Formats: sequence, structure tokens, C-alpha cells
Amino acid sequence: MALLLDRVLKKFIGIGALDVVLPDGEVRRYRGRQPGPVAAIEVKTERALKALLLNSGLAFGEGWMDGEIVAVDCTLEDVLHVLMLNMQENHHFLNRIEEKTRFLTRHLRQWNNQRRSRRNVAHHYDLNGALYDLFLDEDRQYSCAYFTSDDMSLEDAQREKKRRIAAKLVLDRPDLEVLDIGCGWGGMALTLAKEFGARVTGITLSREQLQVARERARAEGLDDRVRFELCDYRRVDRSFDRIVSVGMFEHVGIGQYDTFFATVSRLLRPEGVALIHSIGRSDGPGSTNPWINKYIFPGGYSPALSEVLPAVERSGLWMTDCEVLRLHYARTIAIWRTRFAANREKIKALYDERFCRMFEFYLTGAELSFRVQGHMNFQLQLTRSIDAVPFTRDYLCHN
Repeated sequence: MALLLDRVLKKFIGIGALDVVLPDGEVRRYRGRQPGPVAAIEVKTERALKALLLNSGLAFGEGWMDGEIVAVDCTLEDVLHVLMLNMQENHHFLNRIEEKTRFLTRHLRQWNNQRRSRRNVAHHYDLNGALYDLFLDEDRQYSCAYFTSDDMSLEDAQREKKRRIAAKLVLDRPDLEVLDIGCGWGGMALTLAKEFGARVTGITLSREQLQVARERARAEGLDDRVRFELCDYRRVDRSFDRIVSVGMFEHVGIGQYDTFFATVSRLLRPEGVALIHSIGRSDGPGSTNPWINKYIFPGGYSPALSEVLPAVERSGLWMTDCEVLRLHYARTIAIWRTRFAANREKIKALYDERFCRMFEFYLTGAELSFRVQGHMNFQLQLTRSIDAVPFTRDYLCHN
């Protein structure tokens, strides 16, 4: 196994350098032709070594969670930086087979009907709510913030994100009826009601999020303007002036894109405006990393715009604006990682060491996917009518 891994890594490491300590203590060194980051790992067991060769995309994360793969005189970020940078450039034949198989079977893994969607959401969002208080902002915004300056706090950047979304929704009069698809813990819905006078219906598939959102609405005296429901978007049966969805589209599944946008079109009133905010990828269609799919977001997928826009076109909706946010999410996640690290012992008390290593692996890999692997966020403004939004984009700058 060590011999085969040696052959793979000699071809794989083309940028930077990686040292590998094998289970028997032998050290193998791999140097790329191009300069780059440097890291070292120890693979402690033969089991982990074999797994890396059979399914590296899943096995490396599992080995890290179990402590069978560890960083040596460097950080997890250093290690993943080397590996993810080289993934962009080099693939050995086993990786190519893995990726081709994942791509060809992705419709099956993402077939998110209503029953599967509820189960997938519960996997991540029904975790102990105290966890999210320990690394998110005070409003529990679990999506990309918007930074207008280098020294902006996470709280201010999340407020700015909500403000920009509200501007794109053109909330130009009070009492507009808004549907928030995938409302999370209610922060967006409450903001639209409190600051813009909207009447909001928020829907989620997470029982944990639903309970918190309802409690927040009552505590802020907004339960007459905001209501939250445990409901799949496909089951909503009345129309709205505005529709917003932030960080939910990644859970729709590629086989449901036509259904999603047809539903938005059906629910949106003739002069209505919708805003869809999602993670995407700039390098074309792909597949979800198997470790992410198993441990973090089952059924999840961050699409290329080339996969999304045909479904928008088939729905009959106008795409009246598209904005791509590049490094904003990398900065957001970097702050989450810092806060997670500061509260690691509290999080460990809620769960255990393996959970902490899992979540650290997830957050670190997620940040680097935006820095070195072409991930980004996009916001689509959609309407049914050609003149539903102002003639120029100046209104986005004056709200």
C-alpha cells in the first residue's frame, strides 16, 4: 500500500510540498515542480493508508476525524491548502474514476423529494442550537456575509448582507407579503418585518430552527407580522409579493431545479420580485465531495450557473440581476473558524473530540474551497414582469 501511495503522490504533488509519515515511521517527501504551500501529515494506521487509495475523497476526512491522520508541525489548514491546490491541477487515475462515478450518479444522490429533504435538513440543522451560538453572529446568519471594509465585524457584515438583499427585493411600501424559503432561525424574516414593514411567512424543514424562530418572533413582538411554518416549498399554496431564499438552494438537488423555479414563478404575484442567494462554482458542473455528502450536507450540491440558468429560463421568469460574491464567504468562514476555536472546549462538552475534528475539517475545507477551488456565491433577482424592478440599478445604492 505504501508503495502505491508513493507512486500516486509523486504524480499528485505538483505544487508546493508534502511530507508523509507512514505507519511504520518511514518519511516520504514529495516536492512539486511549482513553489507553493508546505505541509506534513502522519498516517498512523494501515487501515487509513488503504482507505486513502480506495476512496481518498471520503477517507482523508474520516481519517482526520478518527485521529488516524494528523498534521505534523503544521495546521490542518496547511495540509488542506496543499491538497486542495493540487486537486485543481493533478488527478491520479483512481481520483478520476471516483470523480466520474460521483458525477454520473449525482442525480440519484441529490434526488431530494419531500421526505428525503426533511431528513437531510435534520442531519445538520437540528444539531444542538447552542453549537451555532458559539461561532455564528448574534442573529445566527449561517450564510455568506457582505464585507464593505477590511475591518468590518461579522455582525455588521451580516447586517449589510441582509440590507443588500432587502434592496434587491425592492421593499418600496409597507405590508408587502414575503415568503422566506428556508428561513433558518428567522433572522432574515424578522429583519424584513422590523426594518422594512413586511409581512413575512418563513418556511423551514428543521424543527429546531422552527422552534427558535417562533420564540424570537414572540420575544421581539413581531408574531403579528411574521409567522414560521414547518413546510416544504413545494407545498406552499398561496401567492406573495416577494420571495427570498438565502442558503437553501444548495439543498434543492439538481433534479429539482425545474420544480424549484416553477414553484417560485407560481407563487410570485405578477409584479413580484424574488431573490435567490446560493453557493455556486465558477468552474462548471461538478459533484459534491463524498465526505461532505456523508457527514455535513447529505443531498447538497453547489451548482454552476450554467446548471441553474436553463431552469430559470424554462420557468418563464426574468433574471433581472445577477451578482457574484467571490471572497466574501471565505472571510465569513474564517471568522467562524476563529470563534469555533475560541469555544472549542464548550463545543467538545456538547459533543466530543471527534465532532470537533469533523467540524474543523468542514469549516477549513469550506474556506479553502472559496480561496483556491473556484467556489463563490451568487444572487439572482427574478421577476415575472419585465418592468417589476426600477429601470437602472441605482436603487441598490440608495437603500
